[in-house]
Amino acid sequence: MTMQPREVQFPTVDEPLRNDVSRLGALVGEIIRDQAGDALYERVEAIRTAAIARRSSDMGSLADLSHAAESISLEDLADLVRGFSTYFQVVNLAERVHRIRRNRDREREAPGSLEHSLRHTIAKVAKSGVDFQTMVDYLSDLTLEPVFTAHPSEATRRTLLEKEQAVVRRLLRMLDPTIPESEVDGLFEQIRSIVTSGWQTRLHPEARPRVQDEMEHVLFYLTDVLYRVVPTYYDSLRHALSEQYGGAAQDLRMPVILRFGSWVGGDMDGNPNVTAETIAEALNEHRSLIVSHYVDDVRVLARELSQSLSEVAVSDSVTHRFERYARMMPEQASQIRPRHKDMPYRCLLTLMAARLEGTQAGSEYGYSNGAEFANDLQLIRASLEAHHGRHAGLQSVRRMQQRARTFGFHLATLDVRQDAIEHRRAVGLMLGEGKWLEKSAEERTRTLENILEDDLPLEYAENALVEKTLDVFRQMGEGRRQFGSNACGVFIVSMTQDADDLLSVLLLAREAGLSKGKDGIPIHVTPLFETVDDLKAAPRILETLLASPYYQRHLERRNQRQVAMIGYSDSNKDGGIAAARWAIRTGQEEMITVASKHDVRLSFFHGRGGTVSRGGGNTRRGILGGPANSINGYLRVTEQGEVINQKYALREIALRNLEQTTSAMLEADFLKPQSEFHPQQSEIMAAIASRSREHYRALVVDDPAFFQYFRTATPIDAIERMAIGSRPAKRRAGKGVSDLRAIPWVFAWAQTRTGFPGSFGLGTALEWAAGEYGEDALRQMLGWPFFLGLVNDVEMVLAKSDLNISEAYAQLAPDSSGHVFGAIRAELEKTANWILKLKGSDALLADQPVLRRAIGLRNPYVDPINVTQIRLLRQWRESGSEENELLDALLITINGISQGIQNTG
Repeated sequence: MTMQPREVQFPTVDEPLRNDVSRLGALVGEIIRDQAGDALYERVEAIRTAAIARRSSDMGSLADLSHAAESISLEDLADLVRGFSTYFQVVNLAERVHRIRRNRDREREAPGSLEHSLRHTIAKVAKSGVDFQTMVDYLSDLTLEPVFTAHPSEATRRTLLEKEQAVVRRLLRMLDPTIPESEVDGLFEQIRSIVTSGWQTRLHPEARPRVQDEMEHVLFYLTDVLYRVVPTYYDSLRHALSEQYGGAAQDLRMPVILRFGSWVGGDMDGNPNVTAETIAEALNEHRSLIVSHYVDDVRVLARELSQSLSEVAVSDSVTHRFERYARMMPEQASQIRPRHKDMPYRCLLTLMAARLEGTQAGSEYGYSNGAEFANDLQLIRASLEAHHGRHAGLQSVRRMQQRARTFGFHLATLDVRQDAIEHRRAVGLMLGEGKWLEKSAEERTRTLENILEDDLPLEYAENALVEKTLDVFRQMGEGRRQFGSNACGVFIVSMTQDADDLLSVLLLAREAGLSKGKDGIPIHVTPLFETVDDLKAAPRILETLLASPYYQRHLERRNQRQVAMIGYSDSNKDGGIAAARWAIRTGQEEMITVASKHDVRLSFFHGRGGTVSRGGGNTRRGILGGPANSINGYLRVTEQGEVINQKYALREIALRNLEQTTSAMLEADFLKPQSEFHPQQSEIMAAIASRSREHYRALVVDDPAFFQYFRTATPIDAIERMAIGSRPAKRRAGKGVSDLRAIPWVFAWAQTRTGFPGSFGLGTALEWAAGEYGEDALRQMLGWPFFLGLVNDVEMVLAKSDLNISEAYAQLAPDSSGHVFGAIRAELEKTANWILKLKGSDALLADQPVLRRAIGLRNPYVDPINVTQIRLLRQWRESGSEENELLDALLITINGISQGIQNTG
């Protein structure tokens, strides 16, 4: 059974996309001819034709496609996959440009009607009765913070990302109907050149990327996209507020709503390559990049603000600030041209640029922090406002201020993460407790509370592990002193199992010198609850923690805010998607109750991955499907894998994503859609989660043949050889599913086109619930955003699955585990059938034509890579699984399939 759309439908409004795909697809064919020759082009076309034939009719045969792919030699394989991958790249770009085209058209046709834009949502909220002051108070405390993490399912080279942007700029230029045909032809030739040079560029370096390489990849989106987008976001917000609340919004000093974070260089969990040194390198790189951007923009601003004293007055504060800087930097001041001396704004901005360069060089006249720089900008703004400058540069200064207030001198807050077990080991050594790990959590907690209350330094023998651990905290302290209080973010404790895991962090921070008298330890200690059992234990752990007098005082210094991180990946791997989603929701509800009892502001940090099984999927549905009071103006969420590229590679799409997410937060907090469900639905969902988890674990945990099936029917062994991530595939030593990181787990299943992690168990649970509560009760639950989000996400996973291809991979497994695929197939088909029955639909994704089209466009190009990968896996394993040309070819197919199906990790 295939559960995917068989043909691509283009509604009339999408005809421009059809034309772009057709023209760009033909371009790829021409590039294949030019770069690899006619013979390979003919083979590629034969394989593509066979793949299309398979999809266009039930008579199509996977065997026919496999036979066509057999003709490709190892020597030609790289070019074959590169050809299909290039097609994926241009289709991805064409679809993104089409999204921009459609959004522009909608806004042009009916201004303010674009759903989930700030303009549209603030109008809804205002009409619900929210007055201006209430809105201002809400925005002043609103925080949206995407946190970028490095993950091995996506590590496209920066040079290729830049080429993608170059292609998109030309495609967007071609949207202008007024440009002549000759210019269109010229733009298309430029696209041909860019795509061809990309063809000649290796997708991934041969060497495994270092942490520094991952840093370069992630920071690209911050400096090349989001740095430019931030002022536009605030302009959109101001415009939306002005439409609803009048002129008062025009002069509103916008609060800092957007913040950005990164894990790259600070995520030590299971990665021995991340240390205090990489933390220092990351913080230095962050400042270097953001200050260099400020230098460029301040120079541009200096040229714009050319006001002369003979024509308009300026505030004395601007003149005095310039004079002080001229005394501070006489050499730089002497270089100002005499003809510019009567241009006070230009003169001051010139020396501000010099101070920024001094910051980079570590000079004594450099800015000591971002607040000083922001203060200079405010002086100029105030002067412009007082001297007829509203339409003479004020907007440019305001946009510069918004960047400075958002990015400071730190660019992005660097989180630090470590496994709780590492801290337990270090603390045990410091205390001289040889059996520290064997003590109960309650005993460890009591001991740590007593030590922290005494506030006396510990005496302990020198130890390498202890010093390495303390160095991390020392570097965090140094980073805060050097780059500002926002340079280092939360300290995340992975695998949190009890309150002592957080108290251990506070003790280590104190011993490293982070304690600052009455200000205490200046970090948010954030537990990460990952598995289903951890999520169930979370309320009890939080209760123990908040009942601690020492920890209460710690939170008082943190403005009574406790951040708790919710892990989607391991909970899903542990119990299946339905159980994980429900455990996450109920865990949040119960933690909210505990925090409220202690008058603590609980904020959730969502550890979402790229795929549905790792918390991916539609962000808006995820926000609206959360429990009441789970947002409260605060959303911190990880952005991982290829999702970063999908959301943030292009400025207009990045802006749209930020607006949609903010809008969902406004809806969740003011319109409260998440509370609209019948109480019995909670009972039904709890039963579905329980039944689903039982069925999932019966196969994954209890069936001894399952792990062998996974190891042989997926390319996990080849994935573990890939040089695409700086950390190992396993968190702790072990040989089972529980010890495997969630990313390679999901990545391996995605390669086989088997939506196992994102769907297994739900079908059996729905079947049981229908018998117990009735089908009508389940249909009514589709009106509950939480349940509808779960069903829609699983539907998407199933639509991307192809069980005939999955079955071909199953032939790689030994006979003793062959029954596993039978169980998987039966469950996925059952799940698909129940979703269709509940939604009253005859095809998956019938109500999501855009997604259905996207999958259909890629299928004929992914299928051939799958059948080639199966052949190579068999040959490579039979040859002894060595590092050879077969492995090289396998890795090429893994990259190709990843680009085609997109959501891989």
